Amino acid sequence: MVDANSDTIVAVSTAPGRGAIAVVRLSGPGAHALGRRCLTHWPGSPRTTVLAEVRDPESGASIDEAVITRYDSPHSFTGEDLVEISGHGGLLSPPAVAALLVREGARPAEPGEFTRRAVLNGKLDLLEAEGIASVVDARTEAARRSALRHMDGGFSRQIGMLRNALLELEALLAYDIDFPEEDDGPVPKERIDLALAEAQRQVAVLRDSVRLGEMVRDGAVVVLAGPPNAGKSSLFNALLGVERAIVHPTPGTTRDAIEAVIEVNRWPLRLVDTAGLRDSDDEIERTGVEVSHRYLSGAHVVLVCGERATDHQAALEIVRQFSTAPALMVWTKADMHETDTGVAHDGVRVSARTRDGLLELLDLIEHMLDEGYGSLDPDLPLLTRARHQSALNEAAQELAAFHQLRATHEVPVSIAAVHLRSAVHALETLVGAVDVDDVLSKVFSTFCIGK
Repeated sequence: MVDANSDTIVAVSTAPGRGAIAVVRLSGPGAHALGRRCLTHWPGSPRTTVLAEVRDPESGASIDEAVITRYDSPHSFTGEDLVEISGHGGLLSPPAVAALLVREGARPAEPGEFTRRAVLNGKLDLLEAEGIASVVDARTEAARRSALRHMDGGFSRQIGMLRNALLELEALLAYDIDFPEEDDGPVPKERIDLALAEAQRQVAVLRDSVRLGEMVRDGAVVVLAGPPNAGKSSLFNALLGVERAIVHPTPGTTRDAIEAVIEVNRWPLRLVDTAGLRDSDDEIERTGVEVSHRYLSGAHVVLVCGERATDHQAALEIVRQFSTAPALMVWTKADMHETDTGVAHDGVRVSARTRDGLLELLDLIEHMLDEGYGSLDPDLPLLTRARHQSALNEAAQELAAFHQLRATHEVPVSIAAVHLRSAVHALETLVGAVDVDDVLSKVFSTFCIGK
């Protein structure tokens, strides 16, 4: 299916600013004619390059010198005739080339319009297209690796297999309804039950991957909590490797939450240094403590920091008012006390000054995340978007409704099977097999220009 709005589009596809090379992309039915008109040389065959000048066909003025690559429909990223002009970077040359092409008949591309055309022309499905956006937007190495698996169709294949399993289940039901007296007899109830249970299990696994995907994309939230002057900011700086948080012996120095993402082993961690947990007459400090409470409510792991057992106990009581996340007792400033650093029966002992115990602390955090949220394999594709969660929730609800109606015999199986068809439809919206224009518009509005 070709987009009805099939005019020729152009965009600068590389980030603006000082750089050696910038790429201007031109796609659509008039791309080649525009290229021939504005370039001094034209590639003689598809997927070959030539060096050419970009010239104004009216004045003959040279705009830039560039390497030109030609792609012919349907063998291009968009499935249309496409030209890539790799010219000089900078703030002036790339937009000048794009402006010339617009004047000669192209239209400035909307965000994500190149990728949208690739989807509409069958070059990608919607999940693969979102994988491209996830690679571009990746802020952690784990997110980048997962997005690459997403982009190469890993999740599309999983969704496809699940969809096929539901279609086979529909076929079994149809056979049982239409041919109840065939020689083979009715389809065994256990066969349908097993197929339905397996489909529900797979949907549940995919739904869980949305939660993991969010943690990979943004980092698992690790909140450092404890009383004032408990060494939280020093520990935060030591884990980060640079001094981001102000460290001072005066209690209440940290007035606001400070965030930073680090990557250790498999899990990206979003460390949050918070204000000391205590009552205060200082309005600014009190506001900071309220911010700490909000971060605690969204934490995946809480590091309860303190020098003494009484610090931990008091802080943990406050933490438990706002968070059910796993909590780890961290004995800070271990270098100032006569004790060994590292894992202990009641937590982990660390020294921000000597850095002793930090590796053991990070290993424990990863172990707690594995236990609480499942072992993370960054090479697996992970669903990360709200629409993924919505579609999988819908599929799960439809399968549950079918299961309920079939178990209670409230309606004929032929009517209950409508819920199976709705579950298949929900999965099809994930990969874009169903043309829902508002879904496409919402997805591609988040893309960058030129992609």
